[in-house]
Amino acid sequence: MRAYQMTGWQQPPEFRDVEVPEPGPGQVLIKVAGAGACHSDLHLMEWPPGTFDFPLPFTLGHENAGWVEALGAGVEGFRVGDAVAVHGPWGCGRCRACRLSEENFCENAAQIGALGGGLGRDGGFAPFMLIPAARLLVPLGGLDPVEAAPLTDAGLTPYHAIKRNLHKLVPGSSVAVMTIFSTRGESSPRVTSITPSRSPSFSSCGSLALTITFVATSTAIPPLGLA
Repeated sequence: MRAYQMTGWQQPPEFRDVEVPEPGPGQVLIKVAGAGACHSDLHLMEWPPGTFDFPLPFTLGHENAGWVEALGAGVEGFRVGDAVAVHGPWGCGRCRACRLSEENFCENAAQIGALGGGLGRDGGFAPFMLIPAARLLVPLGGLDPVEAAPLTDAGLTPYHAIKRNLHKLVPGSSVAVMTIFSTRGESSPRVTSITPSRSPSFSSCGSLALTITFVATSTAIPPLGLA
């Protein structure tokens, strides 16, 4: 299969022919339906050697969803054909943080040598992706995995912020939500100015509104042509 891989630091990724992985005990192979392109992928391309001790090469793509293609020995709770999302951070699965489902705070991350699929381990910019443990899969039910893929990062980030402050969000409380939207295209937004101003919309909670000006830059993730 063709995979879009990091082969060197501060170098463009390359399409490479690699073998379709076979799941070992406890592992799951998924057929990738959707793989989101994240700004972190651009950071990976820009970072100098030594920023992270990731072994090269590895396949990019850390926002992934698809269908179960094959199950390794001992895997329970999933069947071939199930639609699943792949949890982004991959920890050891044994430390206190991992047992609390906070694998992004894994206490053994340094020994693992990777942060997850697409971040040191093979990710979803390929037709198939090997998941090291079934605990990293989330059943999607009736959700389309093509549309659900970005939820594993772009959706999980605001969810995490809300979940941590859920005890404060009681009926009658006030919140301010700041968003920046960019049209789908070949460029990324770059903030050029932030201007604080009083706004009647936020007067009840005494907050400041922020006027954010941004322009498009030429930075873009190259189009993919996986087959």
